[in-house]
Amino acid sequence: MKIGFDAKRVFHNDTGLGNYSRDTVRLLSTHYTENNYILYNPKPGRIAFKPPSDNTHVRYPDSFFHRHVSSYWRYRLMVSQLVKDRIDIYFGLSNELPKGIEKTGIPSLVTIHDLIFLRYPHYYKPIDRMIYKHKFHNACLNARKIIAISEQTKNDIIHFFKIPEHKIKVIYQGCHEWFQKPPSVDLHNKIRKKYNLPNRYILNVGRIEERKNTLSLIRAIQPIGDARLVIVGRKTSYMDKIENDIEKYGLRNRVQIFDRITMHELPAFYQMADIFVYPSFFEGFGIPIVEALFSKTPVISSTGSCFSEAGGPDSRYVSPEDTPALTSTIRELWNDASLREKMAQNGYDYASKFKDTAVARELYSTIESLT
Repeated sequence: MKIGFDAKRVFHNDTGLGNYSRDTVRLLSTHYTENNYILYNPKPGRIAFKPPSDNTHVRYPDSFFHRHVSSYWRYRLMVSQLVKDRIDIYFGLSNELPKGIEKTGIPSLVTIHDLIFLRYPHYYKPIDRMIYKHKFHNACLNARKIIAISEQTKNDIIHFFKIPEHKIKVIYQGCHEWFQKPPSVDLHNKIRKKYNLPNRYILNVGRIEERKNTLSLIRAIQPIGDARLVIVGRKTSYMDKIENDIEKYGLRNRVQIFDRITMHELPAFYQMADIFVYPSFFEGFGIPIVEALFSKTPVISSTGSCFSEAGGPDSRYVSPEDTPALTSTIRELWNDASLREKMAQNGYDYASKFKDTAVARELYSTIESLT
């Protein structure tokens, strides 16, 4: 079988959608080697992704003109290339399908990650909301099957787009293979020294923006005098509010913020942390929670949304609006090593459902259902 992928995010995005796209290609190409996997990339990107197997190939626009209108090629012109390449299945990895795919006879599959732009429109510009709604809705209508990365996303697709439930399959997202490997003491020591990390700390990972609710976390640790906070995430204009609160509450020596940490180094940040806190208001899934579970780090996250799907029954959940409750929960875990150890082990056991073999099997059975 020849399976084509929308590979833009594979080569052009180094965070959430890119990680999902690269992991999906890796899982399918290494677990189901009998197929050919074609990565349709509109133009060379900044991510040095090397296809993991000889059965995986990168395809660019096949004409001079198409290479110079790469965005339009991806949106509309690529379908002719899919037909010429005799693709058996087309997989849209990041919320989109090329226009006209439904007329080619090629069965298509699309992953919808979230509809946050409809549930929380104030976080998005009007023009972005309009574009996303058009693309996502059309993808849901024209795909033979839709993968939702959580029950929350599935429910949103049904609610906002009126898509029948039988067309949607929930397949949880896995995480990068490096998080699933045993920790290295030598690497821990190097990372701690390189970044001057404290012996004990609370970790938060994710883009530093309003929806992630980082301000509540900073305010929550303030009364816990010996607590240190390490934040890893891409900075946005929201950083101005973060910096103001750090100064206001006298936390300059208790909060460290790192804008870019390599994927090779990031697992060590998780593994050395005492607690991982993810107080976001809403997510499509919450992959940092799964990364923490694999790292045997106890998790505190938010009530509502998809967080209990990612974190399981042994993580703690607090309303993202209730900063005093977050303080209380952090303090309880911070001061109780045996509780942290119990939560860490139970969380790691729960994370088995996100292991490579389980996710690959679910993905491939869905692809096979289209043939």
